[in-house]
Amino acid sequence: MPSSYISPISMDALSSLCSELDKNNYIRKSDYERYHVKRGLRNSDGTGVMAGLTRICSVEGYYILDGERIPKEGKLSYRGYDINDIVNSCIKDDRFGYEEVVWLLLFGELPTVQQLYSLREVIAECRALPDEFIEDMIMKHASKDIMNKMARSVMSLYSFDEDPDDISIPNVLRQSLQLIAQMPTIMNSAYQVKRRAFYNKTMFLHPIRKDQSTAEYILNQLRVDKKFTREEAKLLDICLLLHADHGGGNNSTFSTRVLTSSGTDTYSAITAGFGSLKGPRHGGANIRVAQQMNEIMEAVPDSTDPAQVKDYLVKILNKEAGDKSGLIYGMGHAVYTLSDPRAVILKENARKLAYEKGFEKEFKTLENIERLTPQVFAEVKGDEKEMCANVDLYSGLVYKVLGIPEDLYTPLFATARVAGWCAHRLEELISGGRIMRPAYKSVSHSKKFVDINDRTEK
Repeated sequence: MPSSYISPISMDALSSLCSELDKNNYIRKSDYERYHVKRGLRNSDGTGVMAGLTRICSVEGYYILDGERIPKEGKLSYRGYDINDIVNSCIKDDRFGYEEVVWLLLFGELPTVQQLYSLREVIAECRALPDEFIEDMIMKHASKDIMNKMARSVMSLYSFDEDPDDISIPNVLRQSLQLIAQMPTIMNSAYQVKRRAFYNKTMFLHPIRKDQSTAEYILNQLRVDKKFTREEAKLLDICLLLHADHGGGNNSTFSTRVLTSSGTDTYSAITAGFGSLKGPRHGGANIRVAQQMNEIMEAVPDSTDPAQVKDYLVKILNKEAGDKSGLIYGMGHAVYTLSDPRAVILKENARKLAYEKGFEKEFKTLENIERLTPQVFAEVKGDEKEMCANVDLYSGLVYKVLGIPEDLYTPLFATARVAGWCAHRLEELISGGRIMRPAYKSVSHSKKFVDINDRTEK
């Protein structure tokens, strides 16, 4: 295991410093209301503040009628094409769809057969990392967190680029295609190094395959025997294309666009997306769902019994169980109300394989959480707003069914989402034109300067 750095700052010193922070950084909620501040860039009814325009992706979960927010079935569209149509077409024709979605997000239209073939050729050729990159940038500094290691690797690629700061569209497109292709290789390499350094397990790095789809390549790299079924690869492919984008307003994509608006390089902008997606309020939520499901199955005698699960959900909501946050992970969404189309698609396509591989109990447990959480909120909180399962509720189980380790739940999300981040970066460069600079009002008061010898602790 790598040696740890021991901070020279003592806990007593930190405690004292934190008390100073608390005194001078707290802002009353009433001040936000007084100055009409949209906290979290949200309006008072929970809708997002309009901060930009995009042609890449549409996320719909409600409509406004006479100033009132009316719930409706969720709809996700890539470049105007309904995600259900994209998924159903891939299933009908028994083809992999992630690369098709990459083309669609970047260029705005569905690819022809020849265009798709060309893109797959480019991605296959770009999967390899620079010489000695894995050894020098990944193996020498193992990380407990794969997301942090992936972010660091993206930043390190800046040093291997002959023209990293050129933000012309041809150069950024080149960088984008390379990053999309390299992410599975970076993700697997970071995980293998973690296995060796922190789990004391064998590390294996398979040769890069150029004849596989992205989903096949990921499974080929992750499995020691390199064996998987087409059904498994197709299910992972659906996960990847569902995670590829989710509009310009989600936290990680917005972060990428904010950095892009400053004129910074591609590697810095994409690294911002990784930092955001790692957070448990964003992409990191899928791990919390998996942990929550395991806890319920351990604490409840029969998690397929709705009554028993409901009792435990009440405890979670009352902060008596779970991580004591009062949150039921995998439920609710900022936009979707009646349904999250990604969750619906994952649930439909995961059921058969989950039952075949012996995960029927886990699947039924999640179904109970999905069905009962709105009831529990209504009874415990008196909150009867529409609430649906989000994509995180079922994505973790899909990964578990596919034998993918929990360490990679969020990194897989990020690997898919790089395509969306790159598409939004390109759109921002082409159409944005202004650095993002929202206003923050200062609520501090003017103070008379005090000479250092006259200062006393307060």
